[in-house]
Amino acid sequence: MMQLFDIIASSGLWAAILRIATPLIFGTLGALLCERAGVLNLGIEGIMTFGAMIGWLSVYHGADLWTGLLIAAVAGGVFGLLHASLTVTLGLSQHVSGLGVTLFASSFSYYVFRLIVPLANTPPTIVPFQPIAIPGLSTLPFIGPAFFTQTAPTYLAILIALLMAYIIFRTPVGLAIRMTGENPHAAEAQGVNPMKVRYGAVIAGSALMGMGGAFLTLSAFNSFFPTMVQGRGWICIALVVFASWRPGRALFGALLFAFFDAFQLRLQTALSGLVPYQLFLMTPYILSIAALAVMARRARVPQALMQPYRRGER
Repeated sequence: MMQLFDIIASSGLWAAILRIATPLIFGTLGALLCERAGVLNLGIEGIMTFGAMIGWLSVYHGADLWTGLLIAAVAGGVFGLLHASLTVTLGLSQHVSGLGVTLFASSFSYYVFRLIVPLANTPPTIVPFQPIAIPGLSTLPFIGPAFFTQTAPTYLAILIALLMAYIIFRTPVGLAIRMTGENPHAAEAQGVNPMKVRYGAVIAGSALMGMGGAFLTLSAFNSFFPTMVQGRGWICIALVVFASWRPGRALFGALLFAFFDAFQLRLQTALSGLVPYQLFLMTPYILSIAALAVMARRARVPQALMQPYRRGER
């Protein structure tokens, strides 16, 4: 029991929670933005993988870290444009298109990586983002090293979450996005172009997904390997439902999953040899499924989600 208390009371645990949550925050916000406009984007896993690869590759070939993050966002937006072209313009199945984008982006990432970086026993590395100690706050007991010594993309992710909550619920742009996701014909009657709104939301959301992938190679780690996303994209899709399509709850959901993940890693060390490690690896997913099952019962799905829009049709 004391071991559990010591783990929870450790500032290192809470610092790790923020690091683990950061790519989930980017990805969940991106998926949420797409779905708020009525488009399901299952391309997230592949987009995050490509963002991780292209962001790292850009820095490896001489770009600075912020440029690498920007390039990953642009690459994500390009895949978002592809997905929007197939689902918004052509009205194709959002499930099939999204899975196609994931397969294409993941395979293309590995192809480009191996084309430019030769096989080597040790993967080449870069110098990633370094933690930033916020003056006056980083020296506070416990919360200082836990929350105020993170890398810049982590602070950016939290800022984007707060900004998106404001935009979606407090601005005309957010109202247009919500109307398009609920009833695009009603939105059109109010002078909103649902096609443009969906394009913009999918491209912007996919850009955030690319940034989430880039965080893994530019901040959490310093190299790229094809399987490094490890299902985080699918977790983000589930977290959108857990959050009931609200950015504030999405931030909480990402932090909650990160808590389960960081906690089980430390439990493996504390209880090494007593419990099979596979049980610990299962824990964050089992607890997340349980939380999702509870929250999903009360979640209100955007009414036009996955419904193709045709002007003049009802």
